[in-house]
Amino acid sequence: MSTPITLDEIEAHAKLRLPKHVYDFYASGADEQEALARNRDAFKRLVIRPRVLKDVAQIDLSTRILGSSTQLPIGLAPSAMQKLAGGDGEVDTATAAATMGLNMTLSSQSTSSLEDVANIRNKVNSAVASESTPPFWMQLYLYEDSKKSVSLIQRAEAAGYEALVLTVDTPVLGNRLSERKTAVVLPPSMSLPNLQHSTDPTAKPQPSVNRRMMNARTAAEAREILDASGSTMHSSSLTWESTIPFLRSVTKMKIILKGIMTPEDAALAVEHGVDGIIVSNHGGRQLDAAASTIEALLGLVAVVNKRIPIILDGGIRTGTDVFKALALGADFVMIGRPVLWGLAYGGVEGVQEVVNILERELSRTMALAGIGDLKELSKDALGVITKDSFGIAKL
Repeated sequence: MSTPITLDEIEAHAKLRLPKHVYDFYASGADEQEALARNRDAFKRLVIRPRVLKDVAQIDLSTRILGSSTQLPIGLAPSAMQKLAGGDGEVDTATAAATMGLNMTLSSQSTSSLEDVANIRNKVNSAVASESTPPFWMQLYLYEDSKKSVSLIQRAEAAGYEALVLTVDTPVLGNRLSERKTAVVLPPSMSLPNLQHSTDPTAKPQPSVNRRMMNARTAAEAREILDASGSTMHSSSLTWESTIPFLRSVTKMKIILKGIMTPEDAALAVEHGVDGIIVSNHGGRQLDAAASTIEALLGLVAVVNKRIPIILDGGIRTGTDVFKALALGADFVMIGRPVLWGLAYGGVEGVQEVVNILERELSRTMALAGIGDLKELSKDALGVITKDSFGIAKL
């Protein structure tokens, strides 16, 4: 295949290189995969209203998130088990992020230890004698017995992670058909070093409780699995009243909630003092009937009213998508699957190529739209394709 010049072409390369069940594990959504498709398709309803005779000789794409500077308004989202995609997995992703001055969030289900990933950033910053890379963040699923999560939280804080990204949209796993048909099992050479494991080195790896729950055929079978499991890694008992205070009691890290999709929950996030929210439907892997993230964004922006940062992930495949999300009011965006395709395509260099493509596309879109600085972006730059009549409506 020719050298890729778009993210879709990088994905095509990755699809050829990855085992089918690994590609399907990363690429698939839940049930009929409608939310997965909506995440991308909804961007197409938005069009840009370009302004002309503007000085766009210099385009500034730098921004700040949670008080830290970053070269682009794009961060690398948490994705599990990245060594399955290629190379050194999360270490390669961290190397790309650190050398490009980007934010990265590490999955708690990573195949690299959180300490090894943090050390990559520290080494890069030491080499250039400055804090050129924004602090990394640590993603977390709270155990049903929340005390079991404390050691991981403390490890992340000790390693220098700035924020805890709590995923809140997984009381149970979505109905991921590809995983149910072909389970993804780590080879003996890989592990999940951030999670608790059996102390018996000869113990045969077992599917997680949550994945066994996904395969339960009856309510009775599901209850039997839960009763026998003790504490699951994805708590279904999280509440606004208990969860945020618990996290505040065990860490000084900032708290970001990932999986906010309604204005009601955005308002509660502000009320309960979290430091930021991520508009996310888990890449279409949870509730298949959920809205796309870009459609949900506008209502959340109105409620939050700039009191805390709003980050968006889901469906971003071009620099124009980034432009649209920021114009609608997102402060920052994250990319997930494209990072995995970059790893499969070429390790560190593959992830860097993904970012470079997005940067060039975003810079070009800004120039053609007549906007030289991200601070100038607003929803006035966008129109929406009307369904019932001909023409474009302003948002």
